[in-house]
Amino acid sequence: MAKQFSSFMRFVAVALASSLMATAPVHASKSDRVTKMKGKPAVSAASAGKRPAASKAKPVAKANRSAAVAQRRQVHRSVVEARSAARPTFGQLAGLHLSADEIGLKSNAVMVLDQQTNEVLFDKNAKAVLPIASITKLMTALIVADAMLPLDESITITEADVDTLKGSGSRLAVGTTLTRGEMLHLALMSSENRAAHALGRTYPEGLGPFVDQMNAKAKSLGMSDTKFVDPTGLSPQNQSNAKDLAKLVTEAYGRPIIRELSTSPSHAVEAGHRTLQYRNSNQLVSNPQWEIGVQKTGYISEAGRCLVMQATVAGRQLVMVFLDSAGKLTRIADAERVRKWAEARLN
Repeated sequence: MAKQFSSFMRFVAVALASSLMATAPVHASKSDRVTKMKGKPAVSAASAGKRPAASKAKPVAKANRSAAVAQRRQVHRSVVEARSAARPTFGQLAGLHLSADEIGLKSNAVMVLDQQTNEVLFDKNAKAVLPIASITKLMTALIVADAMLPLDESITITEADVDTLKGSGSRLAVGTTLTRGEMLHLALMSSENRAAHALGRTYPEGLGPFVDQMNAKAKSLGMSDTKFVDPTGLSPQNQSNAKDLAKLVTEAYGRPIIRELSTSPSHAVEAGHRTLQYRNSNQLVSNPQWEIGVQKTGYISEAGRCLVMQATVAGRQLVMVFLDSAGKLTRIADAERVRKWAEARLN
């Protein structure tokens, strides 16, 4: 693994150097400039007022610079993803990936629960306490919804909302103003970190009391192994287990606004002079084979890929929790495996 990662990093370094060389300005030597000046024809009075032909190349040069910037960003993303993949998750460090199960799931901690009867249909390392990443935002949404704050009130993104822990990006630039409802929509549907942080920051009593409310709510729901330190999930100290998160999903399902916003396939917001188009981070909401009532995805390197859902399968309302999954699509594949397993078992 270390040898492959080292080779990949050498490839990335070469690609980045090549892109920088391709866009670096070339400066002629003094003698070259003198030679060119000597051979330069005089400018006639007729042509003096004409725009230089070189100006026609400006759009091309701008396009080349844009392409170079895009290439450097892609290289940067590849480096970040490679570094994340090379670091083991908390679950892997604990050896949870060594646990086999009858369904053949890749997620290291799983819970499948009948929502109406509370019958546990399947569990795997369901009591293992792990970082939960953006699954946190379900609790953030619960606190906002229960506080009954005006959803049409305007909230402006500030420097305080910028991620300084993970350095994650956002299309919500500092100074962007949206309504609280739009911030909630983006936080639930697209896992927008600045939106989630702004929701906590603008809580009437402030960010600290907002997090206190998150922990108080968890305690009231019997989530005894759960702890929150921020409203985004960027901190690996936001931790829980599959057993506790099944309770959170059930509670969130009871809020119509959370059901609606979390399962929205896409949404556009007006940010100044721009229209920003967002899509759901869970592709299953657009899959006609699924009937999803509430959902949330999550990812940080310490937590792996996470997914929680309430869905109707074989006529029964099921709560599904998938934590600490490796690979971008494994949590989705695990959900499909559980759906087929449940249909065969419950029909």
